[in-house]
Amino acid sequence: MSRRSKSVPEVNAGSMADIAFLLLIFFLVATTMDVDTGLGRMLPPWMPDPIDNQDDKIKERNIFVVLINSQDRLLVENEWGDVRTLKKRAKEFIANPGNKENLPEKNMEEVPYFGQYPVSKQIISLQNDRSTSYNMYTIVQNELVAAYNELREELAMQKFGMPFDKLPEDQKKAVQTIYPQRISEAEPKNIGGNK
Repeated sequence: MSRRSKSVPEVNAGSMADIAFLLLIFFLVATTMDVDTGLGRMLPPWMPDPIDNQDDKIKERNIFVVLINSQDRLLVENEWGDVRTLKKRAKEFIANPGNKENLPEKNMEEVPYFGQYPVSKQIISLQNDRSTSYNMYTIVQNELVAAYNELREELAMQKFGMPFDKLPEDQKKAVQTIYPQRISEAEPKNIGGNK
C-alpha cells in the first residue's frame, strides 16, 4: 500500500479583496445614519485686536441674564422664571417699547428703509449649570431665538406688509439691524448643586 499524498486544493483568494470592498461600499450606501440635531449659531466676526476702550463696557441695564440650574429651573433677571413666560419677557427687554430706565439703552442709527431709528444695545446672557439637561437648554435657546424672530416678524409686517422670511435680502438686513440677535452663552458652571 502506497500512501498517496492527497493535496489540498488551494483557494483562490485573489478576488476576496474585491468582494470585501464591494460589500463595504454596499453597506456604506445602504445604511442610514442618525443626524445629530443641534443649535445653529453664527459666530461673531473675528476681532483681531483686543478692545480696551472704557466706553465699550456693557452697562448692567443692557444685559438680560438667564440662568438654568442643575434642576432645570430658570432664574431670569434674579427672579425665578418660567419657560412659558421667557419669550414674552425677552421680547419686552429687547424692544424696550416704553424706553424704561431699567431696560436697554437705544442709539439712534441710520437704517436703510427706516431712516434714523432707535436701535437697542441689548444683550441676552445665557448661563447654565454643567448638569442642566440638553432638552431644557434647547427649550430655553428656542424661546430666546423665538423672541427675536417674533419681533422681526412684527416689524416686517408693520413696515413692509410682508412676513420677514419673504422679504428681499436688503430689507431683511435692515430689520436685523434694528433687532440684532445677541445671545451670549457663557461656559457651563456648577451653579445649581447636584442633580
